[in-house]
Parts: sequence; structure tokens; C-alpha cells
Amino acid sequence: MSQPSPPEVSRNLDWDGCLNVRDLGGHPTADGTETRWRSVVRADSIRRLTDEGWRTAVDYGIRTAIDLRGDHELADDPPGDVPIDVVRVPFMEASADDTKRIEAELKAIARLQEPVAVTSGFYLLFLEHFSKNAAAGVRAVARAPDGGVVVHCAGGKDRTGLLCAFLLDLAGVPADEIAADYALSEHRLRPRYDAWLAEAETEAERERIRRVSRSPADAMLGVLEELERRYGGVAEYLRRSGGLTDEELVLAAGRLR
Repeated sequence: MSQPSPPEVSRNLDWDGCLNVRDLGGHPTADGTETRWRSVVRADSIRRLTDEGWRTAVDYGIRTAIDLRGDHELADDPPGDVPIDVVRVPFMEASADDTKRIEAELKAIARLQEPVAVTSGFYLLFLEHFSKNAAAGVRAVARAPDGGVVVHCAGGKDRTGLLCAFLLDLAGVPADEIAADYALSEHRLRPRYDAWLAEAETEAERERIRRVSRSPADAMLGVLEELERRYGGVAEYLRRSGGLTDEELVLAAGRLR
């Protein structure tokens, strides 16, 4: 059952050390209710949290983290002691041959001039190649123990954005509301992008930063519409391509209902 938001609760959360943290609660659903608060939180890398940030997260009720980063990222950021359980579910891990093929497809998409088409094209490519990984992320949230769950990658925008879009869709949140939540990441991460732009040495590097910083709502809408066209929706994509069971889909939706 939906839990109304107390007046003092904001979807945007201030956890010291992170920039892009927000609760998935309070979103309206198609049946007239709203998603549950303090159940699922999205974030940029929680490895950036200070001691104060960790205390805030734990006090908020977070007990499990779903880390979507890959092995290559952890090589530069080895796990340390944290006050919650961490479940690693890499969103994109590929063999050398797969990586070469994906990179060739990415270059073709990157030649598109329209930012929305580039972003949605990237996402759909990854979802086709890594459907089992995407489903595993949803499964990890669905089967997490009691308590709040935080889902994160590095910036909390792309991998986290897709996984959280799936969770919201399964909970019955309309597509335009899901896309609006996704679009907030560009603003939330702006201080980090501005710092990267200031440090960039070439115009090519600055253009790359501008590209990766974008999170246009229409790009997420395009992804959801294309999954509807190809599979009949997010649930069918996760079931048919990712291998989620009906029970897991119900559990995932229940996290936010």
C-alpha cells in the first residue's frame, strides 16, 4: 500500500559526498496511488559518501546497496568497510569479442547528430546486449532483505537511470513521470560536469563531456516506447529477454507499492 509523503520529506536527498541522490517514493501511479517512500533510493557512487553521509543514509533506513559498476571500475575503487550490505550486479560486463562489436555499434550511433537519438540509441544497444544483467539488477532489488535499498553506479544517471526506470514502470508509474525523474540527473550532477569541463584540455574532450552529461527526458521516453514496441513493455522485456520470473516481477513492483 502507498505511504503518503510526510511534509518534511523531499525526493531529493542530501547525503554528504554524493550529488545525485533521490528517493523513488512519492511518484503518482496509474491507479491513483503513489510509490512508497524510503524503500528504494537512487544515487551516484556511494563510495563518495563521507562518514556523515553514511550516517545519513543509515538513519534514512538504507540496509542494502545494489552496485551496478563493473569490475574495471572497482579496480580503481576497491571495496572498503561500509555499514550496509553490498550486492554487486554489474550492469555491463562483456567478453573481448563482444566489446569490439559493441564499440563498433556505438560509433555508428555516435554519428547521429540529435542528442536524444544518441542517448536512447546507446541505452537500447546496451539493453539488447545486457538484458540478463538488467534483469539481474531488478532481481537484486526484488529479493533484497527488509529495509531500504540504494541503487547506484558511478554517476547514478545511465545504468542507475535505466534500472530505476524499470522499477518505476513495474510499480505503475506513467512514462512521462519516469522520464522527468531521469532528467533530473543532469541538473543534480552539474557541479561535477562543470569541474570536468574546466579541466578539459581540448574541444573534443569538452564535447564528449557535454554529450555524456545530458539526460533528456525524451531519451528515456524513447527507450520505454521502443521496449513497448519490441516486447510489449518493460515487464515482457525483463521476462522474455532477461529471464525474470513472474514472482520476481511481482516482488520488484512490491518494493515501491
